[in-house]
Amino acid sequence: MFTSPIKNLKALMLREGDIVADLGAGTGFYSIPAGHIVTKGKVYAVEIVKDFLVTIKNKVRDAHLNNVEILWGNVEKLGGTKIGDGVLDAVIASNVLFQVEDKQNFVLEIKRILKKGGKVLLVDWSDSSVLGAKNAVPKVKAREIFEKKGFAFDREINTGEHHYGMILVKL
Repeated sequence: MFTSPIKNLKALMLREGDIVADLGAGTGFYSIPAGHIVTKGKVYAVEIVKDFLVTIKNKVRDAHLNNVEILWGNVEKLGGTKIGDGVLDAVIASNVLFQVEDKQNFVLEIKRILKKGGKVLLVDWSDSSVLGAKNAVPKVKAREIFEKKGFAFDREINTGEHHYGMILVKL
C-alpha cells in the first residue's frame, strides 16, 4: 500500500477514549487500526458501498474489536453519516476527497459531527496519474476548502510519495 494507516493515525494523536469516524471507510483500512488505538472510545466506520460494510464487519470480528460501529451512510449529505452533531473528537478522511462530488457538503458534514477543537486527518492523492485518481484535489485546494468552512490548518504530515496529509482543526 502507498500510505501507512498506523503511521498516519499516530500523527493524529488519538487517545484511548476518543470517538472517531472513518468517513468513506472502504474495507476498514483505517477503521481497524483506529479501533485498536481508541480502546475505551468508539470508531464509526461510515461507508456507502454495502459490500464493503460486510468486509469491515468481518475484519472487526476477526480483530476481536467491540468498539467499531459500522454505518451505511452518505458522507456528501448533511446528516448522511447518521452521527449526531458535535460528538466526534476526530475524523479520518483518507482517499475520499478526490471521490466525492459535493466537496462543500462533505466538509460541512465533517464540521457538523466534530466537536469544537476536533481534528481531521485528511489524506488524499497528490498524483492524479496513480490508480485512477484522475480527480485528485491539489493539497492547496483541499486546505482552502476546509479553511473556508471553519477549519484551521494545524500541520502537514508525511504520508508517502503519492499522497499528501494534513491535520485540520474545527474552530
